[in-house]
Amino acid sequence: MPFLNRYCLLFFLTNLLFPMLLVAQEDVKLQGVVFDFASNQTIPGANVYWESDPNNGVSTDLDGFFEIPVIALPSKLIISFVGFEQVQRMVQEKDIAKQIRVFLRVEETDLQEVTVSSTRPDENVKSLDLGKSVVPIETIKNIPALFGEVDLLRSLQLLPGVQTAGEGTTGLFVRGGSADQNLLQIDGAPVYNPSHFFGFFSVFNPDALSGVDFYKGNIPANYGGRISSLIDISLKEGNYDKLHGEGGIGTISSRLTVDGPLFSENSSFVVSARRTYADVFLRLSSDPNINSNDLYFYDLSGKTTFKLGNKDKLSLSSYYGSDFLGLSGQFGFGWSNWVSSGTWNRNISDKAFFDLNAYHSRYNYKVGFDDPENGFEWGNTIGETGIKSEWTNLLSDKTILKWGSMLQFYHFASIDLDPSPNSAIQPIATNPRNGMQFNPFVTVNQELTRKLSVEAGLRWSLYQQHGLGVDYSYENGTPDPNNEIIDSVAFNRFERIKAYQGLEPRLALRYLIRDDLSIKVAANRGFQYLQVASNSSAGLPIDRWILAGTYIPPIRGDQFSVGIFKNLNDNAWEVSLEGYYKDMKNVIDLRQGATVLFTDNVETEILVGDGYAYGVEFLVKKNIGKTSGWLSYAYSRTWRRIEGISFDNWYNPRFDRPHDLNLVLNHQFNKRWSANLTFVYTTGQAVTFPAGSYVVDSQRLPLFTGERNADRFPDYHRMDASVTWKNADQGKKWRGSWNFSIYNLYGRKNPFSYQFGEIFNENINFSPAPNDPITSRRPGTVMTYLFTFLPSLTYNFNF
Repeated sequence: MPFLNRYCLLFFLTNLLFPMLLVAQEDVKLQGVVFDFASNQTIPGANVYWESDPNNGVSTDLDGFFEIPVIALPSKLIISFVGFEQVQRMVQEKDIAKQIRVFLRVEETDLQEVTVSSTRPDENVKSLDLGKSVVPIETIKNIPALFGEVDLLRSLQLLPGVQTAGEGTTGLFVRGGSADQNLLQIDGAPVYNPSHFFGFFSVFNPDALSGVDFYKGNIPANYGGRISSLIDISLKEGNYDKLHGEGGIGTISSRLTVDGPLFSENSSFVVSARRTYADVFLRLSSDPNINSNDLYFYDLSGKTTFKLGNKDKLSLSSYYGSDFLGLSGQFGFGWSNWVSSGTWNRNISDKAFFDLNAYHSRYNYKVGFDDPENGFEWGNTIGETGIKSEWTNLLSDKTILKWGSMLQFYHFASIDLDPSPNSAIQPIATNPRNGMQFNPFVTVNQELTRKLSVEAGLRWSLYQQHGLGVDYSYENGTPDPNNEIIDSVAFNRFERIKAYQGLEPRLALRYLIRDDLSIKVAANRGFQYLQVASNSSAGLPIDRWILAGTYIPPIRGDQFSVGIFKNLNDNAWEVSLEGYYKDMKNVIDLRQGATVLFTDNVETEILVGDGYAYGVEFLVKKNIGKTSGWLSYAYSRTWRRIEGISFDNWYNPRFDRPHDLNLVLNHQFNKRWSANLTFVYTTGQAVTFPAGSYVVDSQRLPLFTGERNADRFPDYHRMDASVTWKNADQGKKWRGSWNFSIYNLYGRKNPFSYQFGEIFNENINFSPAPNDPITSRRPGTVMTYLFTFLPSLTYNFNF
């Protein structure tokens, strides 16, 4: 295992030698943490300074922690944050020996929504972020939802540059990339299938989350692995002082989250659970064909946090989610995610920080059919384990240096189909696929002048596919269904099969034209060493993940973007215009009629080619006041050209939707009543319709020309609305609210699928039988839609 030892050596050298460059200064400092009095959550970005020296203050970090050099004591300390009342605290000599705790109360301003955020009000103008969105959890909870089930991924679909596969799906297609080109991670651990109910809901319970950072443009060098976007999700920490809880009872599911101190004021926990009860309603039916079925999903997540002194914090988190569909005790289909991670944060000094994250992610599915003649069990498991270290050094007020490395192990288990005893089905077995990836990175954020700032980063990705596994050789050296296998080589555990490597430069510039107007440009290169081979763009639980290997090289993605950002009316309004161009090499697609689920020679069903995408995105957003929300519009196109598909010409993937318009409005009538409205309009997805039909053995079959996705569904549009009524707050510990929402307010029948066949007797549901005369017969098209006018009611509470 020489390459394994080499990668591990590189990882430890990166993390043991680089820290020697840090020099910690042990000046006398006052330490403390700033909290929101109402929620007991820490407040990042709060201002802390001495009354006698207001020009040399500090800001709290993401955990609400601060360190400030001590001056002559006693002296008055000032703590402030936008939307909160200022606190003045007299500090004595005795306070230096302990960590002080400061609680801020929300200012009593009528009808002004206050959101605690780690960003400044003008962050969108003055930061180097391009194509990044920070989505507050409260905003997500206010958006009208399908079945009243608040959904993170469905909320992200309302942002410019984000497309969806269609009605009732949570899959994201970001700036011309496919769904597998998005990295979704919880506390640093990736999630391979982020959906419940075949894509109708995502696996993320908003009550358990503290924040969501969504990158679709300038992805920093300390992140990698996907070429389109990063959705970085953090589970919230528990309350350190008292027990707190929140939850809801909805149309199809209920949820509960409880958090509080664990052993002392230096440790906390949070536990969250959610479950549907569709199976309970099925049991109430008197029809045995219905009450014998199962249909449910559930989530469980937890996080414990320990403050190990004034400088160290350890967090352990885990998420488990499961789905199951069972029909009459004969057919069963289930899948699950189990994600665990541990994070150690250390404040070496007020200018040096260290973060270490280790994780394991596992996704599996299983399909079973209980039948004496054709019974079987089919399953698969996907696993990833990794460790990441990151050092941050504030070299000066204008220079931030980050470096570190990441080591990942992939294990895609064999896909096996095991027949039941006496079953006529033949067993099928494939070989596992394994890989390893090592990524050192460095990035510098430098303010060159007051107007010009730059962020330059470099990531080096080294990847190897290794055993256990089998590699095949084909006739003419090309994997093709028509070419015979002429040889195969079996590789032992960790024995090298194929290696790739590449440099991933990242560069971003921001020029501040005025304090409220800036222009930004960015260029990113990334490599992706795993893809999904699927016949469906919507994403299915049984999708086949493919590691880069001998015949399938990694994707290389280059994105160039530029944007203009403007704030109005003292940062109450944000306006932005962004444009991008993305070039992609080695994207994959399936041959016509390909089957990839059970073959051990999946490379024979896959074709490799190139792609590109471009677009313009406009966003206007109102942040404060009685009415808030945003309006976005994006024009975008994405193309692929792969030899062997669509006559070797450029074609659109299904998620190419040129026009995309989104409107999100929230209006606060008073402290108890609020209303929300969303409107969505997009071009119909690209599809392949038959050009005609032909008859074989009295069966009419559709005729396709070979040109891929040259047709389109009708344009998609929908309006959702909701009203929330909060119980009067009379100082009680229990607070509740009712939310009534309507999905698809005006009942638009958006197509989900089309079926081409024959219609008998002008009845699309007519099925010919020996005793039923057929009076008419013609070719026809049947459209299926999922939802029209769909109301729901949810009761939310917290205590």
